[in-house]
Formats: sequence, C-alpha cells, structure tokens
Amino acid sequence: MSLAPRLAVALDFGNRDDAVRNAAALHDHVDVAKVGLELFISAGPSLIEELVDAGWEVFLDLKLHDIPATVAGAVRSAGRLGVEFMTLHTAGGRSMMEAAVAARVNGTPRLLGVTLLTSLGSEQIREVGYQGGTDESVARLANLAHEAGCDGVVSSPHEAATIKAVHGEDFLVVCPGIRPAGASIDDQARVATASDAIKAGADILVVGRPIIKASDPAAAAEEIRSEMEHAYDQRS
Repeated sequence: MSLAPRLAVALDFGNRDDAVRNAAALHDHVDVAKVGLELFISAGPSLIEELVDAGWEVFLDLKLHDIPATVAGAVRSAGRLGVEFMTLHTAGGRSMMEAAVAARVNGTPRLLGVTLLTSLGSEQIREVGYQGGTDESVARLANLAHEAGCDGVVSSPHEAATIKAVHGEDFLVVCPGIRPAGASIDDQARVATASDAIKAGADILVVGRPIIKASDPAAAAEEIRSEMEHAYDQRS
C-alpha cells in the first residue's frame, strides 16, 4: 500500500518576510514548503537554508531546463542546501534528466519531471507543438522521466491515475492545480478538487492561493487535509 498523500503549500510570495511568516503559521498544518521562481529570485538560497533549519522539507520548484551540465550543477547545489524535492522540465530531454539524476548525492534531492504545465489548455498545448493531445503528451513525457531515473512527475490530477497504472506506486505523482469545489481557477486550466486528485492516485498535492489567500490559512489547510484523508481512506 502507498504512503498517505502529503500536502505542500506553495509559498508564492515576492519577499522573504511574508514567506517566513506564513511558513511559521502553517508549520503544523502542511507537510512540505514549496519555493517557486519568484520567491527564490527574491530571497535566494539563504531562505532555503532557513526553512530547512526550521524543520521543513523544501520543494524547490525552479523547473530546470538547460544543457545537462548546467542542470547537473544546479541539482548538486540544491542538494547542498538540503532541498528534498526539485523540478526539471521533461522537455529538456533524456540526457538532461539523466545528468540531473547522476548529480544527486544519496538520492537527494528527489527529482520530479514537469510534464505539461497545468496552466496550459488543449489549444495552448497544440500551439507549442505537442502532438497527440494532452493525455498522450503527458504519458510520453512521464515515460521519459521514468526511464531517465526521475523519482516522479508533476502533472495535473487528470493524468494521475494513468501514470500510476503504468509506472507503479513508487513513482511519485505531484499535482498542482488543486481548487476547492466552486472556487476560482485563476490562471490554471486543468484543475481538480483535492478529493478527486487523491482518488486518482496523487502522492503530493501542491496548493497555493486557496491556502495563503484565505482569511485563515491554517484552517484552510486543515480543511484540505481532512478532504485528502477522507479520499485516501476511500482509495485504500
């Protein structure tokens, strides 16, 4: 049986102070702190070290996409900072992902291949040149990440069940685009509720605005966790 799914909060802030304050308020309510591109550029590596020292598992979401040597170097640097999870674009190709995998020490950071951004709808996916539709494109990219040795992928909840069926329980599926029923989808295109994502097999849910923009972020996180636990009980 797979381990119980985990909740990651996306610390989507433009400065260190807001991120640290919100992380402290959410420490007992979520499992993982995700640092994305805006916050990392603003606050830098020292923020990662601060979060790690505070007991967080840090998910560094920079979606690396560069030549193999550069990506490998970034992975080594992230490992020295204590990063637990890190993203790279599967579109960077097999050699890039293999170089990233080889650069790790003792299997960390765990590498997650980004398949298709959840902000892309069918029209945008065709526009950038992917052929065969969303499901086929995600399946092909997930297979490439698996063959290259990545620990899992980032996909929308809509593709999670297929990825799990093909690659097994040990291959992580991380799902952004989580929205409570009836909530605004903001700039996302392929979204689902926490319950639906867990039932589809997701291992980690990434939630940003529905938590950090809530009037009571801790209560919002606990509500999502409760929904996840209930769905996991049904799945198990």
